[in-house]
Amino acid sequence: MYAFIVNPHARTGLGLKVWRQLEAVIEKQSLTYQVFLTRYPGHATEFARALTAGPEKILLIILGGDGTINEVVNGIQDFSKVTLGYIPIGSSNDFARSMKLSRKPEVMLKQILSPSKYAYINIGRLTYQGKSRRFAVSSGIGFDADVCFHNSSSGIKRLLNRLRLGKLSYTAVALYLLITLQPCSMTFKDIRGQRRFKKVFFATAMNQRYEGGGFKFCPDADPEDNLLDIIVISDMPKLKALLLLPTAYAGLHVHFKGVHIFTCSDIHITSSERLPVHTDGEPAASASEISFSLETEKLRFILS
Repeated sequence: MYAFIVNPHARTGLGLKVWRQLEAVIEKQSLTYQVFLTRYPGHATEFARALTAGPEKILLIILGGDGTINEVVNGIQDFSKVTLGYIPIGSSNDFARSMKLSRKPEVMLKQILSPSKYAYINIGRLTYQGKSRRFAVSSGIGFDADVCFHNSSSGIKRLLNRLRLGKLSYTAVALYLLITLQPCSMTFKDIRGQRRFKKVFFATAMNQRYEGGGFKFCPDADPEDNLLDIIVISDMPKLKALLLLPTAYAGLHVHFKGVHIFTCSDIHITSSERLPVHTDGEPAASASEISFSLETEKLRFILS
């Protein structure tokens, strides 16, 4: 049986329209399936938790964006029981971009119904204030999280979604927030020891290569290598950071001073200031101490 978790509000209502088109295809093939339409934030997590509560294996298919993926992976109770399929219909689609998935829903549905290739991907974990939350794409503290907080509540994203330019909302909000940003110092501690950075704009753990609607922040990130790629942007003038931002679409920012990238399996970060934190572009918390790590089990994912 196929279990579809659908975000009908993805990309300002396009999710429901796409689902109706795909459902007609499924009906023609006389397949047995269930569909669960999300109605509020966290609903996909509730569906995933209930669907994976039993002993049987299950194929979960997500139709939505990076935020819907985030909710689903946070609800899965046992990765070994789940095979995950994904039909990207969000505004950013960084997970789909990194995994090189087709943007055509009909193509993805066909591949999911008759899969030929799988990936076994890592899922990250953010820990803060005695709580934890998983992430599939990335999790960050500082400027990029602040952009996510403002982007999720602004009308800019909704407007650009209607114009089919949703991925530019991150850039628009980022340029606005950069003006008032006050960088702070951060300390990073992992198995190799401790390092300190001054005037940090943001620090992000990347499980995938892309974040924020196409910024290739960590060009070498691999969701199957049992490592997180950490990017730290620090100690540079705001004007340089502003000019640097567009180069990240092509991953060229890595050649500039002030851009630090390294890998680890887990890391603890202490900030001199309390800062916003995100997981997969979704606001998660405000904290001054956080940890990033990887789940011990990998998740089976349909590639094609």
